Amino acid sequence: MIKRAWLFTLLCFLPAFAQPPTELPQDLSAELELLSVWIQERIDYYKIPGVAIGVVDNQKLIWAKGFGYSDVENKKPMTPETLCRIASITKTFTATAIMQLRDQGKLRLDDPITRFLPWFQIKSRFAAEPPITIENLLTHTGGLPGEAAFPYWTDHRFPTAEQIRQTVPNQELIQAPWSTYHYSNLGLALAGQIVEAASGEPYETYVNKHILQPLRMNSTSVVLPAGQQSRLAASYDRLLPDGTRLRLDFPECQGLIPAANISSCVTDLAKYIALHLSYEDISDTAVLAGPTLREMQRVHWLDPGWNSGRGLGFAVNKRNTRTLVGHSGWVAGYKSRIVFCPAEKIGVIVLMNCADGDPTTMAYRAYDLTAPLILKTRPSPPAATADPASFAKYIGDYEDLTGWRLLVMMRNNRLVLYQHDYPPADDPGAGVIELTPEGEHAFRMTGDNGNGELVRFILNADQRVERLYKGENYYLWKR
Repeated sequence: MIKRAWLFTLLCFLPAFAQPPTELPQDLSAELELLSVWIQERIDYYKIPGVAIGVVDNQKLIWAKGFGYSDVENKKPMTPETLCRIASITKTFTATAIMQLRDQGKLRLDDPITRFLPWFQIKSRFAAEPPITIENLLTHTGGLPGEAAFPYWTDHRFPTAEQIRQTVPNQELIQAPWSTYHYSNLGLALAGQIVEAASGEPYETYVNKHILQPLRMNSTSVVLPAGQQSRLAASYDRLLPDGTRLRLDFPECQGLIPAANISSCVTDLAKYIALHLSYEDISDTAVLAGPTLREMQRVHWLDPGWNSGRGLGFAVNKRNTRTLVGHSGWVAGYKSRIVFCPAEKIGVIVLMNCADGDPTTMAYRAYDLTAPLILKTRPSPPAATADPASFAKYIGDYEDLTGWRLLVMMRNNRLVLYQHDYPPADDPGAGVIELTPEGEHAFRMTGDNGNGELVRFILNADQRVERLYKGENYYLWKR
């Protein structure tokens, strides 16, 4: 039985990572204790070597813990600072680099990849297909083979970038571009070469300089330096029938580095998730501006079942009522998962050092347990209550020239607009839109049904409302 290795980590690396409270709320602590017991049960039952997990609340890592061992033979505990290969999560860093270059005007997402890789040629059995674009690479919709022309997942001998360039002409498209989704490590390897061509810097140099260093991800590396080897968790293959696991070697991915090579830890990946939740940052110094983050995280390719899709570098999944963004990873005995919810600004990181672990289930269960309680701990915004006396002038029925009607009324001490529908909606609450004051006689449409549009009331000389503008269209006051 693998012994428990308990570790609670409080951090303060980036200025944005304010020191978390010394004590979490009691109900959240209880759920985290339950989560810890459950993780340890899975470690014991499935004989998992080690797990490291962290929970991010917006810009802060609020909880992190290690379980089991990073090195079973030497009884070295797994901690949130233990390094693991994050495998295909690397692809999101490559996509981040592409989007930085796009924002700098050095490339466009609809550029054919041959603009930067003029050597690229591949066999095709499809007539008159569109060119493969950079967006195709980031969404896995270019029809490319899943891999370069080498059996590296069998023998762990990875080709160089030059070997990939030499052998691509001997490969063929699986599908026509934009016709379907087909996950491609080859595609992200090509995207890494585009980063080099567009920036004029080697891929490793670019990622270090423009992503890792600004985020102070000091424990993260594209290619693991010798000085960090002692912090790297040992990797183990699947559990054998006799209850043992083979220890695996650490391979560098060579030409597949942009698809699968980065090493990191929970505490550093918390900073990376915080970046991808920093939607308000539109400054020139932002690693990525908020609008670009949202562009990466919305669906650019929707699967036929309408439950999941691909953003730019990220997977996007609908799980119950939440839209979750993230990526998983697996390489040579390391498995990983990051997941975050843009709407709730909560994220989870799980790293494991065995080939048959299930970090996705752990990440989802951690999210399910903690998110509702984290949301409860956040301070509520000041209630925008309305004084019935001061807003009485706006209350009444309004009608446009074709007979469509609006009702402005007080509801739960707030000014609201009720939009009549024809035929009437089944749910009366579906037509209620909150009106939040914004300037003199002006309100913003807010709440669950609001879309941010401006509502303006026009008053006559007697300070009586004559009409209501909803956007550019108006309704006359009737009573």
